[in-house]
Amino acid sequence: MYVHECVISWKQSGKEEALVHLPEDVRSEGVTAYCVVLPIAPSVPSVNVLCRITQGRLQFYTRDMRLHLKPVLLGVAVVAITCMTIIVLILTIVNRQKAELPYSTQYGMVFDAGSSHTALFLYQWPGNKENDTGIVSQTLTCDVKGDGISSYVTNPPGAGESLRECLNIAMAKVPASQQETTPVYLGATAGMRLLSLQNKTQSDRILNEVAKTIQSYPFDFRGARIITGMEEGAYGWITINYLLEGFIKYAFDGKWIHPKAGNILGALDLGGASTQISFIPRDPVKDPQSAFDLQLYNYRYQLYTHSYLCYGKDQALKKLQAYLQKTTSPSSVIKHPCYHRGYNLTVKLGDIYDSPCVVKPTPYDPLEQVTFSGTGDSALCVSLIEMIVDVTNCSLYPDCGFDGVYQPPVNGEFFAFSAYFYTFDFLGLAPRASLSHVNSTIESYCNKTWKTLVAEYPTVKEKYLRDYCCSAHYIMVILLKGYKFETNWDKISFQKQVADTDIGWTLGYMLNLSNLIPSDRPLVVTGVQTSQWAAEVFFIVFVLLLSLCILTILCVWGPSS
Repeated sequence: MYVHECVISWKQSGKEEALVHLPEDVRSEGVTAYCVVLPIAPSVPSVNVLCRITQGRLQFYTRDMRLHLKPVLLGVAVVAITCMTIIVLILTIVNRQKAELPYSTQYGMVFDAGSSHTALFLYQWPGNKENDTGIVSQTLTCDVKGDGISSYVTNPPGAGESLRECLNIAMAKVPASQQETTPVYLGATAGMRLLSLQNKTQSDRILNEVAKTIQSYPFDFRGARIITGMEEGAYGWITINYLLEGFIKYAFDGKWIHPKAGNILGALDLGGASTQISFIPRDPVKDPQSAFDLQLYNYRYQLYTHSYLCYGKDQALKKLQAYLQKTTSPSSVIKHPCYHRGYNLTVKLGDIYDSPCVVKPTPYDPLEQVTFSGTGDSALCVSLIEMIVDVTNCSLYPDCGFDGVYQPPVNGEFFAFSAYFYTFDFLGLAPRASLSHVNSTIESYCNKTWKTLVAEYPTVKEKYLRDYCCSAHYIMVILLKGYKFETNWDKISFQKQVADTDIGWTLGYMLNLSNLIPSDRPLVVTGVQTSQWAAEVFFIVFVLLLSLCILTILCVWGPSS
C-alpha cells in the first residue's frame, strides 16, 4: 500500500461532488491513497478520502475525519483510566491502619436476698476483658419493698412478686437489644441458710417462686441459690479491693495494669443473721476449710475467710433475749441491761425462739408474753454479750477467733461495712475514731433514758433507736475480744461506699462470675489518613468522569456519509 497526498475540491452545485487530483504515477490498478480533502468554505468539514484504482477507474469513499480520531481518543482514554486506576490502588494499599471499634457495654444483675431485706444491683462492663475478668462498675441499685424473702414462708409466691418493681426498673435501664444476653443471679444469704436448716422444703419453694418471676422477664436468668458463708465473706473482700484498685488500676497510658505494690485490705461484714471476716494472713492458712482460693486479673490469692452463722446482729440480740429469759426467775418482766432506762418491750416467746440459732426451752408456750425492761447498764450488757459470743473457749490459741473457731492473727487494714457502718455512722464514729473516743461515745449513748432519745431523734424508727446501744456493744466485743483488734484498732475503717459503689458481696460475686461470661470479639476496621482518603476519592471521581466523557463522545460522534 502506498500513501500519497492529493487535493480534493468541492463543487457548490446542490449536491456533494468532489474532484480528485492524483499524481500520474499512482493511477494504476490496485493502488490505494488516503487523501485529506481541504474545505472550500468554513461550513464544509474536512474529510478523509479513501481512493482506489479499480479496473482503470478511480473510486473514492469519504469518511468523517472525526471517525479517524476515534481510535486515538479511545487509546488515550484507556491509558488515562489505567493510570488513574493504578494510582487509586496504590493509595488504597499503602499506609493502611487498623483500628478496633469501641466495645459494646455488657450488663449483669445480682439480687442480694438478705435476712432482713432484698436489693437489686445492676452492673455494667465493657465487652473486652482485662486478663479474663471484666471491668465492672455499679450503675443501679434498687431496694425491694418488704422484708427478706425468708419471711415469705406462708406466702412463697409473694417472694417472687416482691421483685417485680425492681425488675421493671432494670428493664428500663438495660437496652432492649441486650436484655436477652444480660445475666441475672439471685444469691440468698444467712436468712435463707437458717430457713433451709429449719425447713428445706419451704426454702426451696421460695427459691422456685423467685426463679419463676425472674424467668418471666427477657433476661438471661442464671439461677437463684443460697450462697455459702465463705462465698459471702470472700466476695465482700473482692468488692473492697476492686474498688480500691488493689487488683487493677487504670494507668496514664490508657491501659489497665496490676499495681506493683497493691494494698490488699481485709473485709469485715456484719449482717442480720451472720458475720464474716476475710483477709490475707501473713502465713499460709493452716485450716483448709477456712482457705478460699481465688484468681482475679491473672493473679492468684489465698484468702482466710470465716462466716459465723447465727452471729449476725439480729440473731445475736435474739440470743441475748433468750439467755435473759432462761436465766431469769419466772416472771413476766425481765430486766434488760442493753436497753435504755424507761424503755419496755413486750414480745411473745414464739418470736424469741423462732430461730434455729436459739435453743427452745422444754416445754414452753410460744404464745406466752414477756416484757423486757431496760436498765441501761453497759458493764453488765458487755458481760452478757461476751457469754453469748464465747470469747474464751479456744484450743487453738493464739490462732483463735471466737466460738472456738480457728483464725490466724489479723493482718493489714480492714474495711468494716453493713451493720458495722450503720451503727457507727449513727453514733458519729465513722469512718474512724480512736478507741477511747468510741468507748466513751457508746457509754454516753447507752446511759441516756428512752425519753431523752426519743426527743433527740424523733424521726428514727423505734427498733433502730432501741438496738443501737446493744449493737454497738456487740460490735466492740466481736472486734476486740473475738477478732483480736485490741492492738490495731486504728487499722479499721467503717465504710458504706467506695467510688459511689456500695460495699457488699454482690459486686465481688459479679466480678468472679464475669470470668464465665464470654467477651465480645472486637470489631476491627482499616482506614487511612483524611488527606489520603481525599486523594483516593478525587482520583476515583476523576476516572469515572473521564470514562463517562469518552463514552459520550463515542456515542454522539457518529459517522456521516
